[in-house]
Amino acid sequence: MTNLSSTPITASRFYTRWLNADASRAQRVAEVGKLSLNSVIFGELLQNETDAGASLPAAMRRVRNLVIATLIQRDLGGLADLAEVVDTMTAFGDFAVQTHLAAVTTELMTIHGTPIGHESGEQQEMIVLGMGKLGGGELNVSSDIDLIFVYAEDGDTVATAPEQRLLSNHEFFTRVGKKLIAALSEITEDGFTFRVDMALRPNGASGPLVASFNMVEEYLIVQGREWERYAWVKARALTGKPSDIDALEKIIRPFVYRRYLDYGSIDAIRNMHAQIRAEVTRQETRHPDRSNNVKLGRGGIREIEFLAQVFQLIRGGRDAALRDRSTRITLRTLAEKELFKPEVVDQLLHAYTFLRNLEHRLQYLDDAQTHTLPPNAADQLIVAKMMGYEDVPTLLAALEEQRTLVATQFDEIFNDKKSEHTSDNQPQAELSAVLTDTDSEQVIESYLLELSFDHAADAAKRLLATWHSPRLQSLPEASRNKLVALVNASLPLIVKVSEARATTLGRLLNFLETIARRAAYLALLTEYPHALERVIRMIAASDWAAKYLTRHPLLLDELLDDRTLKAAPDWNAFARDCRQRLDETPGDTERQMDVLREMHHAQLIRLLAQDLVGDLSVERLADHLSELADKLVEATIQTIWKGFPNRHREEPKFSVIAYGKLGGKELGYASDLDVIFLYDDDDQDAPALYAKLAQRFITWMTTHTPAGILFDVDIALRPDGASGLLVSTVSSFEKYQTTSAWLWEHQALTRARFCAGDAEIGARFEAIREKVLRQTRDPVELKKEVLEMRKKLHDAHPNRTELFDLKHDTGGMIDIEFMVQFLVLRDAVHHPRLTGDIGNIALLKLCGELGLIDTTLSGTVADAYRTFRRLQHNIRLQGAERARVEQERVATEVAAVVTLWTTLFS
Repeated sequence: MTNLSSTPITASRFYTRWLNADASRAQRVAEVGKLSLNSVIFGELLQNETDAGASLPAAMRRVRNLVIATLIQRDLGGLADLAEVVDTMTAFGDFAVQTHLAAVTTELMTIHGTPIGHESGEQQEMIVLGMGKLGGGELNVSSDIDLIFVYAEDGDTVATAPEQRLLSNHEFFTRVGKKLIAALSEITEDGFTFRVDMALRPNGASGPLVASFNMVEEYLIVQGREWERYAWVKARALTGKPSDIDALEKIIRPFVYRRYLDYGSIDAIRNMHAQIRAEVTRQETRHPDRSNNVKLGRGGIREIEFLAQVFQLIRGGRDAALRDRSTRITLRTLAEKELFKPEVVDQLLHAYTFLRNLEHRLQYLDDAQTHTLPPNAADQLIVAKMMGYEDVPTLLAALEEQRTLVATQFDEIFNDKKSEHTSDNQPQAELSAVLTDTDSEQVIESYLLELSFDHAADAAKRLLATWHSPRLQSLPEASRNKLVALVNASLPLIVKVSEARATTLGRLLNFLETIARRAAYLALLTEYPHALERVIRMIAASDWAAKYLTRHPLLLDELLDDRTLKAAPDWNAFARDCRQRLDETPGDTERQMDVLREMHHAQLIRLLAQDLVGDLSVERLADHLSELADKLVEATIQTIWKGFPNRHREEPKFSVIAYGKLGGKELGYASDLDVIFLYDDDDQDAPALYAKLAQRFITWMTTHTPAGILFDVDIALRPDGASGLLVSTVSSFEKYQTTSAWLWEHQALTRARFCAGDAEIGARFEAIREKVLRQTRDPVELKKEVLEMRKKLHDAHPNRTELFDLKHDTGGMIDIEFMVQFLVLRDAVHHPRLTGDIGNIALLKLCGELGLIDTTLSGTVADAYRTFRRLQHNIRLQGAERARVEQERVATEVAAVVTLWTTLFS
């Protein structure tokens, strides 16, 4: 908000003094104000000053004052927004550092020779890192600049003239650094260019002024503190060779960005913020006139920066899009990724603009590095007018409104939630901190009995074993204390959500033992109590879910946000996100394989959460899991192909065909993928290249990485089976299917479909499939072969228990699937609709509609198949290998299946 009546001449004492010192300056401001200020313009302005006889430091200071005055004129005149102001100041900061460094380096090389690296034998250059707002591209008009000086290699200078006095590289660059600081910050009759702050360098004020890459790396690994990760997020190289900058990035990135989701950052930033707030409060108490600090005060600029950067520290190691140094860009990225609601980000950006504009106006008064409202009423009114308000109370009211908004969002993320999360529904909640890891077995058992635990004695032994295990005993004290607190918080929750409390506790302890060494996971569950409750609900409901979370604790992050956890999948958006994530690390096969696994696991846990609360039918879940697999198969094929340097075409003429569970869109959580590979390419290198593509695909799917495997892959259904080629041309596949395939291969074809790759090949496959399925067949011979194949399968899976095997026993799922396949192969010649890939249930009903089987019986058997699938699904969620139930539980369904079987095959 700008008040056009507040002209710079009346609002800024700095502007007034500077303008009145030289009558020509007003015209120069007017002329420069029409230009788009950048390094080229800065160079021309600097050249004008040096041509007039000024030294470089004097000339740079005069250009600086002209730039500041121009920005004041444009900003208060309503011609420049915040982006123009900070972009211009950042560009000038870069220009000043680069220009002075070049001059100082040249000067010292004339005296001491050229610095050469011991290892490379190459000339060394100093890299100046811009930190803080300079690094983030958001520099204030009257800000100091935070710098760090580094160089790649130790070594010595090499003389190019006999009079030169040689120095070590470290001493050479130390002298360069000192001269650079003086050139920028010494106050002369022309003022200064920038105040320079070097406090962020390794070891701070007690450390050396410059550091080699080895020194930086050792410091960050051995001594780097949590707050320094926050500072190094902004680090940006202003100078240096690109190869050196890349090497430095590889040193910095692992320190700043963890490979895992680092929720410990919340507590670290909370503590850092508390220290800052305590210091600000102390200063405001001692100096009441320094209140209303728009940068460090409650709801100020720093809290917005913390909000953006905590997500960068938590997630930036896994998501390159969150590594931008700009607060504004990062906030927008958080909205795009739905980590913040878009409307909240809009409010924060508006508050950030308001607070930064106010900060600039405070600095415009006297070109002073201040962030607090001035103590006297006259200056306060000037600031209010510059902000577009008629009086100070109105400004203060607007300021309070923005600060309250920021503080509310800050508290939502950073408030200590451990003491806030209570529930009337949690039995004995007042006892939630009773147990310690030094309690005896009797004390623990007594407490569990109070909570109405079943098998309390066994549960107490189990808990004691966890607390006394070598793995937990070796934990740092802080992690051990968090673990004990989490167990205490969990016990009432287990009572709340589960009847099988001892079993649930055992699953939870398995999970906690696995994650205990990762303090970040303990921090996440501590910071987000609702995530802990969701974990307990999931592991209470499903042993498979408990083991899955235990294998992939990274998925805890997915349990935080109800919006994403409960949202229906958007598969097109998933595919785009997958493609983008893979494209971020071209050539890094290990990382790309992990990206695929992480995205698969994340989507799977969302579907699992919806499944466990009954939001998805078994059929709908299978549709989603099959679609998920399709997208991952497509992304994998495309990524591998792009990595082939010798590929002869941009897009491969290659397709993946799905069979079995994936082909029938009946995929389960742990199903493998039955696939074959087809290609249609006349290039002489095509057979070898596509075979390599298929082999790489299998490797990418099945390799165990730190993130696990993606899918097991079965390629036994390819033409000629294990003795056949890994990949087939479309024409050879067609010939095989029409002249050589066994009947069981045609049975498998009833559940086959195009999955991923070239759509034209997919269409040709579908045409071949329909042609094969619609062949005229001898019903008697067909029946004979189907029965023989069914007997082989039955004999291969004997059931020696009293329970009914839902899949393999007579009257079970295999029988239903064989009947559907028999009907398709027998009758598709007359009824083309039977070749549709619509699933067994829909095909059964269609056969009833077509009069091929009794309509009522078709519906009953379809319902039986649905029931069997649901029971099988629920049993597998409990971790059982075989899906078996009591005979009487499914007697009605089995009788219907046997009736239809008898009708068709007797």
